Amino acid sequence: MTDTSSQPVSNVTWVERDRLTANSWNPNKQAPPESRLLRTSILENGWTQPIVTRDEPGGLEIVDGYHRWLSSGHADLQAFTGGLVPVVVLPPTDPALARLATIRHNRARGTHHVLGMADIVSDLLGMGLTPKDLGRRLEMDPEEVDRLADRGNMLKRAARDGYNNGWTV
Repeated sequence: MTDTSSQPVSNVTWVERDRLTANSWNPNKQAPPESRLLRTSILENGWTQPIVTRDEPGGLEIVDGYHRWLSSGHADLQAFTGGLVPVVVLPPTDPALARLATIRHNRARGTHHVLGMADIVSDLLGMGLTPKDLGRRLEMDPEEVDRLADRGNMLKRAARDGYNNGWTV
């Protein structure tokens, strides 16, 4: 069997969030709705991803997970884990490798495709969640929920029984 004990993820520890410091190079920004969504995710699902750090003289410097760390400063998340955050520490890392790791972590997450999101919204509505609840829990405004639930059938859903002459060519 392969020994995985040296892998960072095999050594997740819980530390005081104040022991961590932000790096100075992360180009990733997060809008307020995504910030709220991240907090909701942690509160509803728990901490599913540790914050990736490197050990520096000033403390643990964040390589990936800055927004998770930032969110952990909110009172609801502070109370959730008593001010602790899950952390993995990379093996000794030079500044270039730390920056490369930040970019790789950011870019590896991918993007959501509209039709796939529409399928999920439709499934969730079919499971009994209300459009209002979806909007709150996924940080979507009512129009976004409606458009995803519609999945391109607006004419069919909103049309009267028949079309008038305005719809003829």
